[in-house]
Amino acid sequence: MFRDASDWAPTSTDPNDEQFGDAVDPVGVEDADSYDAVLVGEPYDGAVIGREGAREGPAAVRSSLAGAKTNHFEAGPVDSVADLGDVVIPDEDVAGAQATVREAAASVHETDALPVFVGGDNSLSYANVAPLLDDGGHSVGVVSFDAHLDCREVGDDGPTSGTPYRQLFDAGLDSLAVVGARHFETSTPYAGFLREQGGHVVTSEEVAVDPTGALDVARSALDGVDHVYVSVDVDVLDAAYPGASAPTPGGLQPRELFRLVRSLADSDDRIRGFEVVETAPPLDTANRTVDAAARTIAHFLAGAR
Repeated sequence: MFRDASDWAPTSTDPNDEQFGDAVDPVGVEDADSYDAVLVGEPYDGAVIGREGAREGPAAVRSSLAGAKTNHFEAGPVDSVADLGDVVIPDEDVAGAQATVREAAASVHETDALPVFVGGDNSLSYANVAPLLDDGGHSVGVVSFDAHLDCREVGDDGPTSGTPYRQLFDAGLDSLAVVGARHFETSTPYAGFLREQGGHVVTSEEVAVDPTGALDVARSALDGVDHVYVSVDVDVLDAAYPGASAPTPGGLQPRELFRLVRSLADSDDRIRGFEVVETAPPLDTANRTVDAAARTIAHFLAGAR
């Protein structure tokens, strides 16, 4: 189910520099309970509507994270993190890939560790969240940091990177808040669909004006749910960070995303999973998007301690 994780290695020769390369342990799923959080790579981009390249995301994000320091000024050093390796995803249709990843994700959700999925394209959000919907009748809400709503209808050709939240609502998802969405990037029927489901949209403009208030609006959409899942599509960042399947102008800056993700992780003990998707290294410039994705994970882990 999982391909063994490569050994993590630091990049600094300074003995005072503890990096994620020092702190992350490659393990099997049977040992995940010994850690607070576990990384899971999902190298797949067969469902991308935009530009391909996200299948290379897990390896590049891990490499960048390995060289980042573990220290956060307020939270202290991040520790107790393991890496389960990559899900082995056969070269098959999107529905088949989702089924494979859903089985693997379910095995991780069954552990005591908090799963951190590293994609891979957005179609796998369905597979990562769906096991939570099978968890004994608990209600589930998602906070999605994304330029788009990803509520497209599943067509005759099957799921795509634009359909995961339509699929999740069909499977019983209770609530969705999309943070960082852009005007003129979503078709009116999909915006209407989300409103009909009781979902919330917090635009990138609203985040820029009042990040704390924007996060409060997103939280309000999740009032009363038992489990929360947090998703980051790196296209939530401005198009100045081009290593994404569908970058657009007017997005968040990394420091805004870091603050929001860390604050959410720190303030909500209902979180049952986290993901960063759509990072496409071949489309990047000077590794800036990959580095932002890796540090988004670091900030989430700091908040979740």
